[in-house]
Amino acid sequence: MTIASRPIRLIAGFFTVGLWTLASRILGFVRDILIAAFMGASPAAEAFLVAFALPNMFRRFFAEGAFNTAFVPIFAKKLEGDDDATIFAKNAFSGLAGLLICLTLVAQLVMPWLVLAMAAGFAEDDRLTLATSYGRIVFPYILFISMAAILSGILNATGRFAAAAAAPVLLNIILILALLAAERSGSAHGLWLSWGAAIAGVAQATLVWFAAAKAGFKLTPTIPRLTPDMRRLLAVAGPAMLAAGVVQINLLVGRQVASFFDGAIVWLGLADRVYQLPLGVVGIAIGVVLLPELARRLRAEDASGGQEAFNRAAEFALVLTVPAAVALVVIPLPLVSVMFERGAFGSDDSLATAWALAIYGAGLPAFVLQKVLQPLYFAREDTKTPFRYALVAMGINAVVAVGLGLTIGYLGAAIGTSVAAWAMVWLLARGRSQFGTAGEFDARFLMRLPRIIAAAAVMGAMLWALALGLGPALVTDGVRYAALAALVGAGIAVYFLAAHVLGALRLSDMRIALRR
Repeated sequence: MTIASRPIRLIAGFFTVGLWTLASRILGFVRDILIAAFMGASPAAEAFLVAFALPNMFRRFFAEGAFNTAFVPIFAKKLEGDDDATIFAKNAFSGLAGLLICLTLVAQLVMPWLVLAMAAGFAEDDRLTLATSYGRIVFPYILFISMAAILSGILNATGRFAAAAAAPVLLNIILILALLAAERSGSAHGLWLSWGAAIAGVAQATLVWFAAAKAGFKLTPTIPRLTPDMRRLLAVAGPAMLAAGVVQINLLVGRQVASFFDGAIVWLGLADRVYQLPLGVVGIAIGVVLLPELARRLRAEDASGGQEAFNRAAEFALVLTVPAAVALVVIPLPLVSVMFERGAFGSDDSLATAWALAIYGAGLPAFVLQKVLQPLYFAREDTKTPFRYALVAMGINAVVAVGLGLTIGYLGAAIGTSVAAWAMVWLLARGRSQFGTAGEFDARFLMRLPRIIAAAAVMGAMLWALALGLGPALVTDGVRYAALAALVGAGIAVYFLAAHVLGALRLSDMRIALRR
């Protein structure tokens, strides 16, 4: 591969993952719209959200947040060095499977206590019984989705991004079908959703297993061997697991604060889903593609290639994230009311969700920049430094969320999350100097950053004015969808025009990346 083609290949990878993630997020919106319409901010809705958060929390703790973070750089370097990567992958796959089977069995026994650890506010009402029942059904999801995470890491390290990025689409399709079936049959929506999540985990794992087998990595569970490579994996995964645990504690603090306010878990959950759209499309795409790319560059001792990959990832992230953040801060209520306000979800619910969305929007660039900065550390198998930084961020989040929760309520959880995210970015950026050239911002990035911010500011002013003009249309049945589409479409057009005029980006760069 030529030096000139590297950034194009990298950006093409971002688009592959990003477009599939976009499809998943859109279907996720359909799912959340149906949950809001059918269940509103009811106790059953809150119980399911907490139950489903349990396997997802442990998944990020064990698989995506720790094991996979340690696994991908080692596996990618083995591929680059023509080592026997398959044996290493089989040992890692089998070791993680055994650990998670044990975890799933224990969780069934202690489920009520796990629920209270997630949402202590449930202790005094029926939400505890519902969440415990749903949690026991949905918890096995962790086993299958974690296996899918390892298999996805293998595919990503070999440059095959599509199947792994497409797998989450299955989850949302199955959950949408479960909601529709529950509504049609008059059954409990939460029960159908719980069984749907468990089935979706099997479907996702099956999809990526066949994709990995087709790529030459047919993994089957065996008795794992504690080889030198596995010892190295565990040594790297340990601090990464602790770091992932800190991140999950941040989320846990917010959920605990919300559990003491009726409906707040749903409001924060829906606001989280909206800001997760740009975070997923941009941030996750960058994290998935950049980590193996940097690992390969380091194995080849290509410092300039690593710097190019890092800077283009940061530039790509901010070009798409800064305007999204401005939009979430400027027009949160039109976004929330048009998307979710129907059926059991009323205007008060929309307003409460919109406040949370604006706060999350202010932290959106930080959430994405973490995905850009962390691979600098992980690619060098340095998981201890991000762990120390995450501890600091956790302390900030706890103080802000709990302190403000006592005075302004559930919004304290959202503020704590965003403030902690920016603190984490500051720490990661300050520490990047140890990586030499690969961690430096180049002239092109430093030139374009203020222009990206200026273009987003122009777009924000236009959105604010246009939202005022479209006010009646945005709350009128039959035309509010068209009004929101016009508002969003105008914002996109104005931003890219302003960005092109100001030199924040070149549309030709985007066209070349899309063609590749």
